[in-house]
Amino acid sequence: MRVSQLSGGLTNENYLVESGGQKYVMRIPGQSTELLAINRANEVHNTKAAATTGIGPRVLEHVPGLDILVLEFIAGPTMSAKTLQSKEMAARMAASFRRLHSSPRFLEDFNMFRLIEYYLGIVDQHQVTIPEDYREWLPAVARIERAVAAGALPSVPCHNDLLCENFIDDGSALRIVDYELSGNNDPCFDLGNTAQEAEFDQGQRSALCESYFGKLDARQLARMNLFALMSDVGWTLWGAIQARISAVDFDFRGYYTGRWERALQVLHSDDLSRWIEEASAKESL
Repeated sequence: MRVSQLSGGLTNENYLVESGGQKYVMRIPGQSTELLAINRANEVHNTKAAATTGIGPRVLEHVPGLDILVLEFIAGPTMSAKTLQSKEMAARMAASFRRLHSSPRFLEDFNMFRLIEYYLGIVDQHQVTIPEDYREWLPAVARIERAVAAGALPSVPCHNDLLCENFIDDGSALRIVDYELSGNNDPCFDLGNTAQEAEFDQGQRSALCESYFGKLDARQLARMNLFALMSDVGWTLWGAIQARISAVDFDFRGYYTGRWERALQVLHSDDLSRWIEEASAKESL
């Protein structure tokens, strides 16, 4: 048997296990991840549910108590922002989302606005350093929440943390891995979150929206854009907490600072008011 560590994990330790001519992925939780609102029972349940669609990896073994997962190894290239930035890939991503979103119901719900409130509590309890002006923008966050609620879609099983590296191309479909922050959510959160992670421009975001909904829906595109912004706003706090608690050798301060600087660009822009108006419209424009 041969075991080698896989790169890229910011919360957990992931290993490639080769035994008997087969390959497996072993996932070991990182320390203090409960402070990040990660529920391991939720992760296991949702990973198994996502696997029924053929998009998530199969769970081959779960060690209760230690919450170690042994998962199907998916052969194929791991994606990056560069490899995802095309209309063809946007269409493939949309197809994977439609399959994932048809999964059996996930165990828990996910709401970025409530998660931000939870993270701010952790920030206060553990003296976590966050950007000085962060709380000044909470009224704008409340406006965004009201806007996306106006055209809310029925919640579906969502991934909610769609780093480009969580997509693996197995040759026929873009498989999606890592369900530790998954939960039932508005599908536009997945669309907006992944558009932000893949650094999609507005043309690519429109292509993703059109591929997913079957038409270019201006209201849902605006909601996607607002959720994309909220990904940066929310994960800024995630990165700040990680900078305080994580044992992983990674520049979390640089991560959350970059997230917040990108969020501020949008918060200060004319796009924000326009997206709020379009998302709040009674009917799709």
